[in-house]
Amino acid sequence: MFENRQTIQLPADTPAQLIVVIDTEEEFDWNAEPDPQATSVTAMDHINRAQDIFNEYGIAPCYVVDYSIASQARSVTPLKAYLDAGQCEIGAHLHPWVNPPVEETLSRSNMYPGNLPEPLEREKLTRLRDTIAENFGAAPRIYKAGRYGYGPNTTAILNDLGFDIDLSVCPPLDARGDGGPDYRYYDAGPFWYGPSDKRILELPVTGGFVGWAGKLAPPVFDLAMAFRKLKAPGVLSRLGMVDRLMLSPEGFPTAEHIKLTRDLYRRGVRTFTWSFHSPSVVPGHTSYVQNEQQLSDFLDSFRRFFDFFFNELGGQASTPTRLKSHMEKFA
Repeated sequence: MFENRQTIQLPADTPAQLIVVIDTEEEFDWNAEPDPQATSVTAMDHINRAQDIFNEYGIAPCYVVDYSIASQARSVTPLKAYLDAGQCEIGAHLHPWVNPPVEETLSRSNMYPGNLPEPLEREKLTRLRDTIAENFGAAPRIYKAGRYGYGPNTTAILNDLGFDIDLSVCPPLDARGDGGPDYRYYDAGPFWYGPSDKRILELPVTGGFVGWAGKLAPPVFDLAMAFRKLKAPGVLSRLGMVDRLMLSPEGFPTAEHIKLTRDLYRRGVRTFTWSFHSPSVVPGHTSYVQNEQQLSDFLDSFRRFFDFFFNELGGQASTPTRLKSHMEKFA
C-alpha cells in the first residue's frame, strides 16, 4: 500500500515533536453495524473542553473531520472559529457509511474505506474534500482513513485530490478479523511514500510493542492473545516482555503514555501523535468515557502527559503541516 517508502531519520539532537490529532466524527455505536442515519454531532457543543487545554499549552491540534462534521453548522462553527484564530488545522477523515454517495453494501468490512471499489472511494473522498473546502474555506491537505482503513487505491486518490500528508498508519493495530489493515510490523517513525514527484508524508499514530521481546513482539503478543482468558497478555506485560501501547487517553493511563514515549525516544523516534475521538469529550458516547469521573480523568491525562512531554522530555508542539515543512529539509 505504501510504495517507495523512505524512512525519515531525524538528527538525534532533534527535540521531540508532538502533534495532536482528533478523529472528529459523529456519535455512533462502535460495536453495531454501520448506520448511515447515525449522524448526530452533539458532542461538538463541548469540544472546547479539549481545545481549552490545547490553548493552555500552545498546541494547535489537527481535527480530521468526517462528512457528518464537515456538513453540519453545529460542528463547523466552533472548528471554523479555532481555524480562523490559528488554533488548529483541519484534515479529512473518511467514514464511508455516512459519506455520500452511500452505494456500497453496508458491512463491517466496508467501514474501512480502502476496501471500497476505487471509483467509490474516490467519489466519497472528493465529496468530503469539497464539503470541507466549502465550509472551512480551503481544501484539506491532511488525510486519515476512517478506522485506519488505507487501501491499495488510496495513494493515487490522495495524489489526484491534492493531499500530501497521511495519518492513517496505526502500529501495532491488527484489524484483519473484520477486514481491516494489519499494521503490526510498522513502527511509529515517519516516512515518505508514493511517486517521486508527488510524495506523501506519513505521520503514523504513535503506538507500538514495548518490551524485551524486540522483533519477536508481534508473534509473541498474538500467542498471548490466544490465551487472553488466562490473562497471558498481562503476565507478559508484568514480566516486561511485551506490551501493546498507544499514545492515547482512550484506554491507556499516563504511566503507559510515558513508558511508550520514553521507549520510542530511545529508539530514535522524534515525532509523536496524541490521538483520540471527539465524542469522548462527553460521557456516554464512547466506551472510554462513561461518566463525569471518567471525563475528569480523561482530560486530566492530557495535562499530565503534556507536562511530562514539554517539561521533562524537552519536547515541542508542532502540527502536521509544520512537520512536513521540517521533514523536507531531510529529503
